[in-house]
Amino acid sequence: MAALSESHQPGFIAGCFFPRLLHSSSMLESIEILERTALAELADAGDAAALEQWRIAYLGTKGKLKDAMASLKSVPKEEKKAVGQRLNAAKVALQAAFEARKGELTSGPTTRTGPQIDVTEPGLDLPVGRRHIITRVREELCDVFGRMGFDVADGPEIEDDEHNFIKLNIPADHPAREPIDNFYVEEPDGERADTGGRPRMLRSQTSTVQIRVLQEAVEKGWGPPLKIIAPGRVYRPDTVDATHSFMFHQLEGLYVDRRVTMVELRTTLLQFARLYFGPDAEVRLRPSYFPFTEPSAELDMKIALKPGEKPKWIELGGCGLVDPKVFEAVGLDPEEWTGFAFGFGIERIAMGRYGIPDIRLLYGGDVRFLDRV
Repeated sequence: MAALSESHQPGFIAGCFFPRLLHSSSMLESIEILERTALAELADAGDAAALEQWRIAYLGTKGKLKDAMASLKSVPKEEKKAVGQRLNAAKVALQAAFEARKGELTSGPTTRTGPQIDVTEPGLDLPVGRRHIITRVREELCDVFGRMGFDVADGPEIEDDEHNFIKLNIPADHPAREPIDNFYVEEPDGERADTGGRPRMLRSQTSTVQIRVLQEAVEKGWGPPLKIIAPGRVYRPDTVDATHSFMFHQLEGLYVDRRVTMVELRTTLLQFARLYFGPDAEVRLRPSYFPFTEPSAELDMKIALKPGEKPKWIELGGCGLVDPKVFEAVGLDPEEWTGFAFGFGIERIAMGRYGIPDIRLLYGGDVRFLDRV
């Protein structure tokens, strides 16, 4: 057989095997060979990396199929239609085969080099957060007093001395007003003028709320009887130790009606203790003094702060009948209205209820402690 001349010898054009004389039959045969070769290599692609290399080699912008289409311009005009149709068919077939193989590799089993995960193993319990112990105790107290007919009231934490002292019958020369016992707020003179020149402070007691509630009752004309509790934060520059902090929580209670006596106060406090701490709770009232109550008393309760420890008397707060001067300061007639008030330290109650020996544990952020209580 005579050898083919250089112009008739087959060769690679742009990376694909095509005859240099681009006759339709030779071109169609070369496309057929290209398609079969591509499909065979695609079947051998065993992972995502090999599949991507195949895509670049055959379907990429510089791939073999792109080169074959570029050669279409050299095909005689009368043969371009047939060759073009065959090229499009090959492109569609290779694209479909690529997507199918990609789906097989994605959904089929894969080879892992790292540690295997046994999905049949039981799951691990993740820690679940919960509300802080002080928040829970506050809500428990509100629930107990709510069952006794008390509504919940609130007031601002930044107060003026009219509500924190004057209307609570604490005179200007009283030692409780000294800066060493209060957090006074420094403010521009313009703001001081807005309060009538009265100093402002972080409230040192929730008794300020009873003044605001009584004032609102008088102003709106709905008046007593009133039965409210007011839980909230208070601030005093105390030295921090096992039972004191410069910020703590109080729960103020107020009941105003006609002919209220100390008997009703003691009964209310005893019912609270037995509802919250149990039927064996022991409480006592000790005579004391507060400017805004007369007579006044301290409320103590027998509490064991540590497991196995013998219960001892712990002061929970103060109480007494509302002083007539407090009623006069808010515009109520003390000849017609009487009432009692009490104030508890919520931290003290939490410590007694849950056996917490040190108030600092409540604010230390130790997760081990917070998970236990």
